[in-house]
Amino acid sequence: MKLTPESLRGHLAERLLPVYLISGDEPLLAGEAADAVRTAARSAGFSEREVYFIERAGDWDEVRAAAAARSLFGARRVLEIRLASARPGTAGNATLVALTEAHDPDTLFLLLAPRLDRDAQGADWVRAVEAHGAWVPVWPVDPERLVAWLRSRCRKLALEASDEALELIASRTEGNLLAAHQELSQLALLAGGARLTLDIVLGSVADSARFDVSRLGEAVLAGETARALRVLGGLRAEGTEPTLVLW
Repeated sequence: MKLTPESLRGHLAERLLPVYLISGDEPLLAGEAADAVRTAARSAGFSEREVYFIERAGDWDEVRAAAAARSLFGARRVLEIRLASARPGTAGNATLVALTEAHDPDTLFLLLAPRLDRDAQGADWVRAVEAHGAWVPVWPVDPERLVAWLRSRCRKLALEASDEALELIASRTEGNLLAAHQELSQLALLAGGARLTLDIVLGSVADSARFDVSRLGEAVLAGETARALRVLGGLRAEGTEPTLVLW
């Protein structure tokens, strides 16, 4: 099964699968998806949680031993496996397939991984997760969708905001959803139930945008001169090597 971060909560309200894979390089959205799984697991009686960081092949021995061992108190548990790479290697692939297919009713596996490229998505362990559990790929919010994303966040915070205010927040937090979320939470307190206006945002929101070279290329190809210059200025301020920009 493949889910989106938006559909995950509705799914968890109805059922809980034995394994979840959350992949992506957007910390805020990936973290929220993982928290949703942890919360649902606790509500279902999974009272223990063990976390394993996989950085080298030998780390899989500890995971296999933990999966084979029973909880000291007979409690249901979440085994959280954090992958440093989207390619766990031969040992990791075999281990994850075996764990996913084990169907231990007292163990829920939560796998956290970086973004999976096309080759990684076709790996046996990913297909096993899709067959027996759920994969939740998390993608960055494109600049074109950022204002809509901010508006949906405002609704969750019971915060009303003008289009101009949201556009300014988007321009100052592009590429940094965590900063955008923090700014909205702060603005909700400052507004005190009042409508969020451009003046309020101008007085309180710092420029926390983050850019990479690919965004510069996107802006140039789209003919967005002002945005291209802003991205270029941001890259320069961050100390990006000129050769990377020219490349």
